[in-house]
Amino acid sequence: MKLILKEDVKGLGKTGDVVNVADGYGRNFLIPGKKAAEATAENVRLAEREKKKAEENLKRSLHEAEEFSKKVSAISITVSRQVGDGERMFGSVTSADVAEALEKEGVTIDKRQVHLEKPIKELGLFHVPIKIHPDVTAEIKVIVVKA
Repeated sequence: MKLILKEDVKGLGKTGDVVNVADGYGRNFLIPGKKAAEATAENVRLAEREKKKAEENLKRSLHEAEEFSKKVSAISITVSRQVGDGERMFGSVTSADVAEALEKEGVTIDKRQVHLEKPIKELGLFHVPIKIHPDVTAEIKVIVVKA
């Protein structure tokens, strides 16, 4: 049975793909679950049109992410923390702290977009990656100074 996938199905294909599946799998699982439609000529044309729209949207979002990445990369933020004897910090600088400092600079991002391998626990200059888009990553400078 030939079907057009309406959404990604693990182990089978991505949205818009035309796939051959067993009759029972198609009739009992994919079609009733609105995961696929029969591969008629009209449905194939609709799927191709939607695939083109999705590609255009992806290109547009990638371009916007690259522009935003340039803006973010130009920013360097300073975070101050209290230190004790021997320049040891009390606490650490986390991804939430970086996101909050970026928000003060006028850039709103989610703390989950800040990819720190581990919290920053010392003074100095650090390069922190910000995942803006699955294919676009910006890097900002974070300067940790004593308060």
